[in-house]
Amino acid sequence: MKEIVTYVEMTDRAQLVAAAPVPGLALAPLDRTSPLVPDILARVGAPYGWRSSRRTPEEWRAWFDENPRRTFGLLFFTGEHAGIVAYDPQDHEVEIKSFGLLPDFVGKGLGGYALTLGIRHAWELSPTAARVWLHTSSFDHPNALPNYHRRGFRTFRTEETTRS
Repeated sequence: MKEIVTYVEMTDRAQLVAAAPVPGLALAPLDRTSPLVPDILARVGAPYGWRSSRRTPEEWRAWFDENPRRTFGLLFFTGEHAGIVAYDPQDHEVEIKSFGLLPDFVGKGLGGYALTLGIRHAWELSPTAARVWLHTSSFDHPNALPNYHRRGFRTFRTEETTRS
């Protein structure tokens, strides 16, 4: 199956176009050793065929070892786990490695503000960051790329691949 991967970036904090706040939606740090990390990433990614939805324990260990600076934020809505953001901070940039809502929270108008919270935190992770970036796939939620663009990200690359 053909897949379009779109890479987007924000090169200045001022480019963030914040969504309207959603009462009850918050982002809190999540320890990278928490069992919630693989659990929530797997559940968020399952509808879209993310690798996180089918990783073995050994593959999870390798994924964590890829970047010892990888950090996580847990999205809460009215006290319930609602989603997750994974970050790979570097010296001059931060990649949002994963961002998503759990299936029960998709379609409830939370995505824009959840992404706003995630982007704000990304900029805070590296004071010298010159950009925040991520990639999305044509297999992700159909509102993903439009949400990234509405928040101020601009596309800097697209690739066509084949997903097995």
